[in-house]
Amino acid sequence: MNLGLQGKVALITGGSEGLGLATAIQLAEEGAQVAIAARTREKLERAGQILSQAGKPPLLITADVSVPADCERAVAKVVERFDRLDILINNAGSAAAATIEQVTEEEWEADIALKLQGAIRCSRAAAAHLKAVGDGAIINILGTGGKTPGAGSLPSSVTRAGGLALTKAMSKDLGRYGIRVNAACIGTLRTPQFERFWQSDSPELTWEEYSREKGKTFPLARIGDADEAARVITFLASPAASYVTGTAVNIDGGASPVW
Repeated sequence: MNLGLQGKVALITGGSEGLGLATAIQLAEEGAQVAIAARTREKLERAGQILSQAGKPPLLITADVSVPADCERAVAKVVERFDRLDILINNAGSAAAATIEQVTEEEWEADIALKLQGAIRCSRAAAAHLKAVGDGAIINILGTGGKTPGAGSLPSSVTRAGGLALTKAMSKDLGRYGIRVNAACIGTLRTPQFERFWQSDSPELTWEEYSREKGKTFPLARIGDADEAARVITFLASPAASYVTGTAVNIDGGASPVW
């Protein structure tokens, strides 16, 4: 399917592995020029080799989006190289799950700085450039826990709920400029982080066996692949979703109790 991404320029934070890299590959295969930002140069270099096979050589940016100056620098580097920015995908983040009594002040601050303030700062830095192209898109990668927080889900569920509010508010502010803002709420996916959990939890099981066991309560009865989520994100970022904004799409195999 031609999603109309030929010639578009996309920046993906947290793009060196997992869902971020899978999304970068999808965008590159659809003809977009991709820039990926992440904290670890070694991981960026490995991702760059993979992306070069999928499309044009990517721009690799070493950046920590919890640092305000790094957000501005990452966006500036993309515009300096390609003279435009069409798509921002705020994907940088990590999983954290604990109770209110367990989460320290430092952990709250770090989670909010990385997941919520990072998205705020990157979006603010990108906004003028997205306005310039006239039909830009921002996609915030969140988790279904932002809609339905569970026990022991702090601080991530609270940070992700903030991301939902950010998505809706920005869609109202930026829609008049042709900029669409949406969120993808991710459930359980096969990523490097989840594979490490599989290997420590049940190394005697194949992935297919483990996926069916852990996903048996999901309507689709399995764990999803990062590529499956990446295809939805790529659609939301593309002109094919030209009348979709201010929404949060669940990509969770039907596991979430809410729409």
